[in-house]
Amino acid sequence: MSRPKVKICCIGSTEEAELALRAGADALGLVSAMPSGPGVIAESKIAEIIVAVPPDTDTFLLTSATTAEVVIRQHIRCPASTIQLVDAVPVDAYAALRIALPEVRIVQVIHVVDATALHEAEAVAPHVDALLLDSGNPNLAVKSLGGTGHAHDWRISRSIVEAVDRPVWLAGGLRAHNVAEAIATVRPYGVDLCTGVRTEGRLDAEKLSAFMAAVASTG
Repeated sequence: MSRPKVKICCIGSTEEAELALRAGADALGLVSAMPSGPGVIAESKIAEIIVAVPPDTDTFLLTSATTAEVVIRQHIRCPASTIQLVDAVPVDAYAALRIALPEVRIVQVIHVVDATALHEAEAVAPHVDALLLDSGNPNLAVKSLGGTGHAHDWRISRSIVEAVDRPVWLAGGLRAHNVAEAIATVRPYGVDLCTGVRTEGRLDAEKLSAFMAAVASTG
């Protein structure tokens, strides 16, 4: 089995993008306005990074918008290759996004709060290109939609991987010391992290190198 893909999220500058790609990252996550959590940057900065990286780089626009109209307008300003929907959207939004943005991949985040995440994933999977399992909680008064730095129950994530026919990314509390166990348990298509490779908010080359080495050891 080849190693899972690696997505480095919360990219804040072209320098961080270059560092992540040099380390072997397969994708970059760019965080737009969120109700909470780390890594948010201005849309103008997101657009600047997208233009600066090699054209074949897989860029994810993380959006908390919940209507197709708002997401479409945001993507026009931030033309990433993939849209990552971090909150739930109406089912008809997926079709509207497909029509308006036919070349753009759609990834839906499922927040693994408890076992109901399996049913959410099964319902959404037919409408998207991939799922991303994270440790947020959209039911809080101030929604937590990612970047928590905490792991969730990987057994639930494994059940989702086994139940759906879409690629599944795993996020939430991943670090160099636990990512091999996470991969062995969940068997995801890819892994995604933000805080686990940062020191005082900045992308840390040593932590990044250790994480990439840990992932490589699973391949």
